Amino acid sequence: MNAKERILTTLDHEEPDRVPSYEASIDNLAIYNHYGIKYGYLGNGDLLKKVYDLAKGDTELLKKFIDKTNKVSDSLTPAIELYKKAGIDLCAIYVTNLPVFYEREGIIDDLGRRMHFIKNPSDDMDVLYYKGGYFKNFDDFESFPPLDPDDPVRENIFRNAKMIEDKFKGKVYTMPSIFGLFEAAWQGFGLETFSRLFTQPKIIQKIFEFKGKFLVEMVKRILEWGEENIILMGDDYGYKKGLLMNPRYYRKYVFPWIKKICQTAHNGGVKVLFHSCGDISLIFEDLINCGIDAIHPIEPTTANPEFNIFDLYQKFGDQITFVGNVSPQDLADKNPEVIRDYVKKLIKGLAPHGGFILSSGHSINPAIKLENFLMMQKTLREYGKYPINVN
Repeated sequence: MNAKERILTTLDHEEPDRVPSYEASIDNLAIYNHYGIKYGYLGNGDLLKKVYDLAKGDTELLKKFIDKTNKVSDSLTPAIELYKKAGIDLCAIYVTNLPVFYEREGIIDDLGRRMHFIKNPSDDMDVLYYKGGYFKNFDDFESFPPLDPDDPVRENIFRNAKMIEDKFKGKVYTMPSIFGLFEAAWQGFGLETFSRLFTQPKIIQKIFEFKGKFLVEMVKRILEWGEENIILMGDDYGYKKGLLMNPRYYRKYVFPWIKKICQTAHNGGVKVLFHSCGDISLIFEDLINCGIDAIHPIEPTTANPEFNIFDLYQKFGDQITFVGNVSPQDLADKNPEVIRDYVKKLIKGLAPHGGFILSSGHSINPAIKLENFLMMQKTLREYGKYPINVN
């Protein structure tokens, strides 16, 4: 089987040739170096500062220069090639969160998020981190350049990813990915400012409607571009100790749109993989009822022992595919034998009969040990073949 066939068979709760794998992102210089691939963001923070200074802070001039010189394929190829070499089947390619303005330290994206390059202290690796919201109030939100599903950059990203996928002859599948409603809404304002807006329900309703309509249109565009299989929607609803918003607000403002997004995708024959960090146990069944087909990652380090991928699989395993969930904390701190044992446990408990995709419990960050990442992949290759036989 190729990567696409493996993933689709699993999503249909049937057994492929082996358990497929996925990572939301890999931002780890040691891993790139191990496979002999140059990390795409390496040196970008320093380069942006130099170009910004040369442009004397003229962000429009800076944007024209970057748009002219930055080739989409140059930034996509290293990441997709890394997935191929590491044997990871599924790679997320974001067609939202595009740069709108540039600052000396980073960008302001189309969601109104300030994203700055920060160097990892151990290896000077540049990683983009969320640094706060651009909007100080609702007026700022309304005057910001509106989200445009027909921005040609979005389709260009999709088509370049598929061209690279074709080049690698089915070894990796590139999944078009969009941000969801809640995280995209609050991060543009910052959580404190956004929370205060709930005293004005009409404004909150308007913000979620704006985001929801855009995402429905984005799914329609992705279908028009030719996607036939799966999309990712990322929208963090929780943190270690529970939900970031009252469940009734999710049910009032967010889930009606998630349901429309899923319906739109399903009408085009495409499945939806949904990502949320944190303890989302109170709304887990709501998400299933919205129509999502797979869930990532069932974060393994929440404070709630009942939010457990094995228990949830026993209850909902026939309704949804589970994608997860080797703890990034363990990947950073523990020895390879611990990783090996947990991957075996995941495969033994979740993989029989399909419906399970292996990944970390979030993504591969700079702190993760190379030997632990390699052990995760090695254990999957050793024990992930069907029929599953883990002793």
